[in-house]
Amino acid sequence: MRRDVLGCRAARSSSNGPPPRSRAGRNPWCSASASWARRSRRLNARYRGKDKPTNVLSFGGAGRIPDGRNFVGELVICAPVVEREARAQRKTREQHWAHMTVHGVLHLLGFDHEDAADARKMAKMEVQILDRLGFSNPYA
Repeated sequence: MRRDVLGCRAARSSSNGPPPRSRAGRNPWCSASASWARRSRRLNARYRGKDKPTNVLSFGGAGRIPDGRNFVGELVICAPVVEREARAQRKTREQHWAHMTVHGVLHLLGFDHEDAADARKMAKMEVQILDRLGFSNPYA
């Protein structure tokens, strides 16, 4: 079932309907990699102008590729940041890694949390997807 999150199927199957500006299309997939804090910091500085490591970065993909799949993008998850956050939030590592993966996939599908309404919508989607995967509400 964890593969479904990385393959974007879980995010796409939400009862809320398709996200705005969705890049999911048919046969969506994405890649994910774990990084050290140094790499996360460099990427975050370069692409977001923030000179510090962050938990997850999402990079949009190329779209339809020759084999018919729709590459929606890549996630770069910073292992030390996620581990530190999990401890601080008293979550298991697995719970927080799942949350950050779902959070990043939703960004790849066009969701954001720039304003309060979008943040509520995105958080609701995260809770629903994580519940389907057997994880508790990360915001509780």
